[in-house]
Amino acid sequence: MSEGRDDPEVFWVDPRMRGVFPLDGFYISRSLARTLRRGQFTVTSDTAFAAVVSGCADRDETWINDTIFDLYLRLHQQGAAHSVEVWEGSELVGGVYGVTIGAAFFGESMFSRRTDASKVALAYLVDRLVLGGFTLFDTQFITEHLASLGAVEIPRDTYRDLLADAINTHASFTETGPIPPAQDVIQRNAQTS
Repeated sequence: MSEGRDDPEVFWVDPRMRGVFPLDGFYISRSLARTLRRGQFTVTSDTAFAAVVSGCADRDETWINDTIFDLYLRLHQQGAAHSVEVWEGSELVGGVYGVTIGAAFFGESMFSRRTDASKVALAYLVDRLVLGGFTLFDTQFITEHLASLGAVEIPRDTYRDLLADAINTHASFTETGPIPPAQDVIQRNAQTS
């Protein structure tokens, strides 16, 4: 992270309590399910990575400086960073991105320019992680928004144990096939939550 857009420094964060999404506990509310079924959004993966990172940085206060932006682009080019994009027509209206190591996905940031667009991105991301064999979805910190979708905090030691197992397990973000229909995402979530 950095302290802000213009801060050239980068630092690591290791919180005492870590935010994670249990992959069998993502919560799709009735209203989010309606949004998914409505079909107003199109969802893609890894088609506009730089635009998603830019969307995440496009706020008054951001921890994404030029150094971090460039590093994530390189990680994406190397196949280690991925995005889920949410479109309304030809306009990018939401998305989420993160880094993969083994079966761990480190969610870095998300953005939304339409109601529920970031929630739609997260629903599709969780579905992709489950299908790809991931075991850990790290959010670093937890917000009220993330908690409403099922994210929880766990102690640092518990997190480190989960992390050690996850980074030594194979998973694939890209081998899960095409983006599934919304109904499949809803049904798979309903079976696990």
